Amino acid sequence: MICEIYDSTLDPSLWPQVLGKIAEFVGGQSAGLISRDSVSKAGNAHYTFGCNPHYLKLYLDQYAKLDPTTAMFFFATERVASIADFMPYDEYLETRFHKEWARPQGWVDWVSAVLEKSATSFAFMSVMRDEATGLVDDSARRRMQLLTPHVRRAVLISKVIDLKSTEATTFADALDGLSAGFFLVDARGCIVHANAAGHAMLLTATFFRSSGGRLVANEPRADRLLGDVFLASARGDAEVGTSGISVPLTAHDGERHVAHVLPLTSGARRPAGSAYRASAALFVHKTSLDTPSPPEVLATTYKLTPTELRVLLAIVEVGSVPDAAEALGVAETTVKTHLSRLFQKTGASRQAGLVKLVAGFSSPLLS
Repeated sequence: MICEIYDSTLDPSLWPQVLGKIAEFVGGQSAGLISRDSVSKAGNAHYTFGCNPHYLKLYLDQYAKLDPTTAMFFFATERVASIADFMPYDEYLETRFHKEWARPQGWVDWVSAVLEKSATSFAFMSVMRDEATGLVDDSARRRMQLLTPHVRRAVLISKVIDLKSTEATTFADALDGLSAGFFLVDARGCIVHANAAGHAMLLTATFFRSSGGRLVANEPRADRLLGDVFLASARGDAEVGTSGISVPLTAHDGERHVAHVLPLTSGARRPAGSAYRASAALFVHKTSLDTPSPPEVLATTYKLTPTELRVLLAIVEVGSVPDAAEALGVAETTVKTHLSRLFQKTGASRQAGLVKLVAGFSSPLLS
């Protein structure tokens, strides 16, 4: 049974079956892993065995607030308790909780143990007993005490596993939402992870291909440069620079992209590299410009004057026309005049359009 308790950490679908065996061992007919909020008194049934769905819903929606065992929140973890530990049994029989919820199901007592608790909530395991089994006795308490530490550890392990799975899933989903191709590579250029756009690039082999699991650029010069950068990244940011470098890529049809290589060997980025055995992250996105500077790119592309560029950047950074005028030290009418010219030159019709336009020329990496 203990082995099956720990098996449930990897396969949560086993919990109902495990709870059934726990109920039988302890001397009950129903069991559950429940969490309660000590402030709102609301409850949540995570896994159950032998519970009537109708009454379980009633408990969560209404009767959890009337449950006298709410005081279990003040008990130490792994302490085993029954109704008699909370109130005299005769008084319990007069409660609405017993008359309206427990008695209609035939439950006369239950034995519970706190598994985990925070400042405002707690989780516990509970085994219900019917009239044939009778009130909780010393044998039931002893058997519950034997299993509680294992169930508690299993619940904590499951919680950690769930958090890591959620983090990994969120990480992958976020990367798949990028229009830029994204690769995590090790010092040899072997692909550790790629997002959806990255896989598409490998499939079309426009700029890259995979050779023996290694990311290979079609252009020999770019491939040599990237190989040197990946190797240097493994030796530390000082070799590459904490902001990384950019490598131009050109397809056979003349379409141009740029690859930004970001080292994963220091600071806040080190855990990401360690977790995925990667030394560098590679972002690849389309560009039709040779210069790496977004402001210069904008000025060249839309033939902006220096003043128009300053106004554009002020609108993006500051926001409103009055704030931009104050930041630039000019009149609001001057900003409005240049803003009108910016709309004409860029084709944008609103300030939000200008912000989107500038964002499109920015590197996907933080400096």
